[in-house]
Amino acid sequence: MPGPPQLGLPWALAEAKAFHLAGLGVFARTERAERKRRAEEDASGYLAAEQARLRGVHGELATEADQWWQTLVANDEATVCETVNYAFSDNPAAGCAVGVDGSVMSVVMRQQDIDSLPDQTAGVTSSGRPTLKTLTKRDRALWWLTAMGSNIIATLKEGFAVAPGITAIDLAVITRMPDTQRLGFVAYGRWTRQAVETNPWRQPEDALRFIDIGQDVACAVTTTASGNLSSTIKPLDTTRLPGLQSLIDHAQDDAASSGDATLASLDGDLRANDPAAHGTPVQDHYRIHSFAEWKSRTVPTQHPAPTTPALSAPTALTPGQNLVLPEEAWQGLHIAFTFAGSDADLTLFLTDHESRVASDEDFIFYNQPSGAHGAARLLGKQNEGIRTVERAAVHLAALPEHVQRMTIAINMDVDSGLTCGSLTYAELSMGCATATWTFQPSADPAIRAMAVVELYRHRSADGRPVWKLRAVGQGWADGLDGLAKAHGVDVA
Repeated sequence: MPGPPQLGLPWALAEAKAFHLAGLGVFARTERAERKRRAEEDASGYLAAEQARLRGVHGELATEADQWWQTLVANDEATVCETVNYAFSDNPAAGCAVGVDGSVMSVVMRQQDIDSLPDQTAGVTSSGRPTLKTLTKRDRALWWLTAMGSNIIATLKEGFAVAPGITAIDLAVITRMPDTQRLGFVAYGRWTRQAVETNPWRQPEDALRFIDIGQDVACAVTTTASGNLSSTIKPLDTTRLPGLQSLIDHAQDDAASSGDATLASLDGDLRANDPAAHGTPVQDHYRIHSFAEWKSRTVPTQHPAPTTPALSAPTALTPGQNLVLPEEAWQGLHIAFTFAGSDADLTLFLTDHESRVASDEDFIFYNQPSGAHGAARLLGKQNEGIRTVERAAVHLAALPEHVQRMTIAINMDVDSGLTCGSLTYAELSMGCATATWTFQPSADPAIRAMAVVELYRHRSADGRPVWKLRAVGQGWADGLDGLAKAHGVDVA
């Protein structure tokens, strides 16, 4: 169980100052000095309280995870089925664990109907011209059988991977018959962990070996006396297998019917339980409580609720534009990346004056959402209508001295293969107590990642240290890998 984010006193002090100075004018020097003194007094208590609370959360999560692991390896039926079905929920051929007996798990898999396959394939004429070749029934059956074998092997491997106490899987495959359009079983058998894990799976034709390595395997596509595959697919006789026969006898074959879940809609039923399938935000167990939350629990009446001054309209930035950030931005800079059309991520790089990270700890992304002892944090994604918003919080005053620059970047989901051209409504906004700035990334179909803006330390004409903001808009075609390498992150 990963530990909680590391927090430091500079972060706590910046949080406390942002709270105490909110709504107080810059010319109220006496009151500002008094509020800063209060912030310094509160910071250590706030830090200690958050550290203790997060340690407690980690302890509870670790205990819960250990208990869950023990039930999983002991092959508790409910735990195994829930875990395996979550893993299956994004598979092209939906599988569903339906029971556990000892160390044997039973799985039903919904295979693509053969009628959904094209009846033509790309080919060339005798003169070398491209054409479409009509598939024979036998060729089409071989294509479908190879696809089914691939899905069976993938389902078996994934089932064994996430259920370590399971030694064998009884798997049955259901599909819609081409002649009757009714559901029927087209393959079943038992496959052991050893048989699946010791066989090589490299070429498409390897998928056909699912028949040979299993026990008591039956398949609707058979080999004829002449050595060729049969060209017809007929449902297997399951009368000698009471469990499978009962499943077919009581199945609702109408995907549009109401009531109980149907075999016809098995894939949809599984995906309904997968948070990634419908954008449910993942719970952030390590959410850091704000200073205001801590203050309200400790001394509810000591400080009145801060007033927020009215903000002017956001300043829209153009590539290359730069400006000096106000002092309020040092204590709390709120960042929000709004988008739709495809999934994307917000990424932060804490770098030196050459825009290179000192170590991988200064690379803040979805697998490492906090850095600089809490001074820069990703706060997670939320759905707001048709759009998704990912937020981050930065305390410039709490960044260590080696951090001279900070790059705020976006990158497309690494698994989607999509480019920024698929994003709609994309906008990055940054704001503090007194100002807000926005930048609209280009929907460029040639790039998969972009450095949107850069914050950097600077000295003003009178020698005062300041932070400046520069709009960048520079893209990388190779996505997060290229973006990370450009900022000194070792992605080998």
